[in-house]
Amino acid sequence: MKNVAIEMKHVSRKFVSPTGKITLALRDFSLTVHEGDFIAIVGPTGCGKSTTLGMITGLNPPSSGSVKVFGKSVQGIDPNIGFVFQADAVFPWKSVIDNVAIGPIFRGTDPKIANDMAADWIRRVGLSGFEHHYPHQLSGGMRKRVALAQTFINEPKILLMDEPFSALDVQTRALMQEELLGLWSEKKASVIFVTHDIEEAIALADRVIVLSKGPGSVKSSYEIPLARPRDISEARYSDEFVHLSKQIWSDLKDEVQI
Repeated sequence: MKNVAIEMKHVSRKFVSPTGKITLALRDFSLTVHEGDFIAIVGPTGCGKSTTLGMITGLNPPSSGSVKVFGKSVQGIDPNIGFVFQADAVFPWKSVIDNVAIGPIFRGTDPKIANDMAADWIRRVGLSGFEHHYPHQLSGGMRKRVALAQTFINEPKILLMDEPFSALDVQTRALMQEELLGLWSEKKASVIFVTHDIEEAIALADRVIVLSKGPGSVKSSYEIPLARPRDISEARYSDEFVHLSKQIWSDLKDEVQI
């Protein structure tokens, strides 16, 4: 039995506007993620998907309920957690290698060792030859590869991803999904991947969680029986994949219809 990496029990999260209006983003939300699990969360806009990630990082403490990481209540930022955002979180004035090396340097690694580590990760994400380029000289997909290298170089035990590939074109997105699965299979971090795309969720995850419209709560959970290692391009055309996609969409459509 794998150890529990993330445990959220009966969590609710309220936000108060400057005018005093209270908005309930999540209500009675519970989720357990074991070590090495790859979980995808789908749901309509405003259902609290990003709020969920914020509570795990410690940036948005719950209004009620409990959030634990490796058995300990979340208090502040945990260095075991990596976060990949929808927007590129790269420093525009730094080169690729400097962007990738900055995490280890910040954590106290000798700069020469950090640069050697960064060069290795740049190679692993397919960016050899671009070490001294700057973000504005890279395509969207290449910047996402930098973001993955930035995150994986710190060897996070938990990886939180908030719609990281949504701005990419279809072909680049498919390549980045394959890249992510390859890196994850090496390190086996526990992943929570937020997306609006049902097919992306099925292609990547071991389990897909469907949230209700806001205030969000767990509406349903689907185990994904597709074999690993997973060839996404092949899996998408399987009868099992199509059936799951229809099932999840049927469950989700009532939440997104006005």
